[in-house]
Amino acid sequence: MSHDLPHSRFVVIHEDDLGMSHGANQAFVELAEARIATSGSVMVPCPWFPELAQLARERPQLDIGVHLTLNSDARPYRWRPLTGVRDNGLTDPDGYFWTDVPNVRRHAQPDAVETELRLQIETALAAGIGVTHLDCHMGTAMMPEFVAIYERLGADYRLPLLLMDDYRTFSVMDYVGPVTTAEYNAARDRAAARGNPVVALQLETAWDWPDGIETAYRNLFARVPPGVSWLALHFTAPGDVELFDTEAVIRTGEYAFFRDGRAKALMDEFGLVPIGLKDWQARLLATE
Repeated sequence: MSHDLPHSRFVVIHEDDLGMSHGANQAFVELAEARIATSGSVMVPCPWFPELAQLARERPQLDIGVHLTLNSDARPYRWRPLTGVRDNGLTDPDGYFWTDVPNVRRHAQPDAVETELRLQIETALAAGIGVTHLDCHMGTAMMPEFVAIYERLGADYRLPLLLMDDYRTFSVMDYVGPVTTAEYNAARDRAAARGNPVVALQLETAWDWPDGIETAYRNLFARVPPGVSWLALHFTAPGDVELFDTEAVIRTGEYAFFRDGRAKALMDEFGLVPIGLKDWQARLLATE
């Protein structure tokens, strides 16, 4: 299918945070096999990564990338760098990834960031995951301090990256601190020159439903422009997520909303066409 048809609205129905919980892994497999979720990405340092890797080996048709991880935002549930606890700015005084993006930007040494992210990719590949793409948890690896590393990883591993046309529209901007755009724009242009797709808009889970979930997602889908957009969603089956996430009801509610057909009916109403990322990878390789 061509993704360049004028006025068409293509959307990657992407599940972030695989490996963070058993519920996320199970929801992704269920919704992917039902052709609802089209892609997802795994947080390699998280405790449920081994389960996701096993699921990926058993189901090689799954479209799974690496959700490059530099922070640990859940409490009291935490995770550490694969490279260990060292004096390189990756960890807080307790020896875990920093909880928030500004602290990572302030403390993490770029060479340590690159070493850690390369190990996350290598670990996913060694576990038998047919990695299709790279994106990043809470946008941390795409911050001005690290975005050149992010772009270089895509080039070195010949994997497409999540990149949006206008950095200022990135959904994480409300919690990353002040940013400049020049570093991002340069990295985006380098990636685009080697064939990396650039999405028109990246949107994420509707984290607030003042008028109910259907209205929240109607408003979300209405924002999708012509071209290709990326929906960073957080489907999670109930069971363990409630133990550590204060927004668990949003994750489990989103899972139910997509699972029971209400989301598909709305997407059809807005003319949204779901796409995956394996085709991106094939197109990128074909240009090299």
